Amino acid sequence: MSLEKVVQCPICTGASFQPFLTCKDYTTTGELFPVEQCIACGMVLTNPRPTQETAGTYYQSTNYISHTEKASGIIDYIYLIFRKLTLRWKLRLIKPYLQENLLLDVGCGTGHFLKHCKQAGVAIYGVEPSPEARIIATRHNLNVVEKLEKLPDIKFNVITLWHVLEHIYDLKGTIQELKNRLAENGIIFIAVPNWQSFDSAHYQALWAGYDVPRHVWHFSKTTMALLLKNAGLKIKDIIPMKLDAYYVSLLSEKYAVNGNLSLSHTINAIMLGYHSNRKGRREMNYSSLIYLVHK
Repeated sequence: MSLEKVVQCPICTGASFQPFLTCKDYTTTGELFPVEQCIACGMVLTNPRPTQETAGTYYQSTNYISHTEKASGIIDYIYLIFRKLTLRWKLRLIKPYLQENLLLDVGCGTGHFLKHCKQAGVAIYGVEPSPEARIIATRHNLNVVEKLEKLPDIKFNVITLWHVLEHIYDLKGTIQELKNRLAENGIIFIAVPNWQSFDSAHYQALWAGYDVPRHVWHFSKTTMALLLKNAGLKIKDIIPMKLDAYYVSLLSEKYAVNGNLSLSHTINAIMLGYHSNRKGRREMNYSSLIYLVHK
C-alpha cells in the first residue's frame, strides 16, 4: 500500500517530529503505523500514512461499523445502541442554533443523524466521500453529496462533524471552506477523540481512539485551539461525549486480548470508562470532546 510522509505540521508549519507511539490497524490490515508528535506545537499525527488515493481501502471492512448498517459482534451492537441514544442528544445540542432550520453534516456516513434531523423538520444537507456509505444514505432519501464543493452556494446556521475531522487530510483547506459556508452567527460542532484522556493514557498504543491509519490527526484541546485560531475561528464551548469513554474502552480492551472479550474484560472496560469520565471532569479531558466553534 502506498504511504506518504507528512513533512510539515498543518498547525505551526514545523518540520521536526519525534516518535510518539506505534499503533496497529485492528480494523482491516493488521499493519503497524508510526504516530509522531510535532516538536514545536505538540500536534500528534499518523506519519507516514496512506495516500489520499489509497486511504479508502482501509474503510472497506465490516469491522468499520459507522459505514455499515449490520452488526457482526457484541461491540457492534453496543455501537448501534449508543448511536440511537446519541441521536436525540445531538439534535438537542444543535437545536438552539438552528435559526434558519438549516443543517450541514460533514462526513455523515450512512446518514442516521441526518435522517433523525429530517424527521424533526430540519432542512438537511450531507457530505460523505465513501460511495458505499452514500448509497445507504440515499436509500433514506437524504441529500448527500461526495464533497463540499458539490453543495449549493448557501450558508448554514449549523455545521456538524461527528468524529470526522481526524480523518480529513486537508485540515487547513477544509476548515477554511467550512468557515466560508458558515452563516454569520452560525456554529460548527466538531467532535474528535482526545488523546489526553484517562482512557488514552491507560491503553496507550491499544487505545481505539487512535484508529490508525483512518485517523490521520490526533487532537488535544491545545492543538485544536491552535488550529481554529489560525483559521480565524473561536471556541465558544467544549462539551464531553461521555458514552465514548465506554465504547472506546470496550474496543481497546478487545484489542488487548486479541478479540477474545470475556465478561471480566468487559467489566474492566466499563469501569475504565467510568473512571475516565470521572477524571475527565477536572480539566475537561474526556475520551471525546465536542468543540462549539464560531467566527
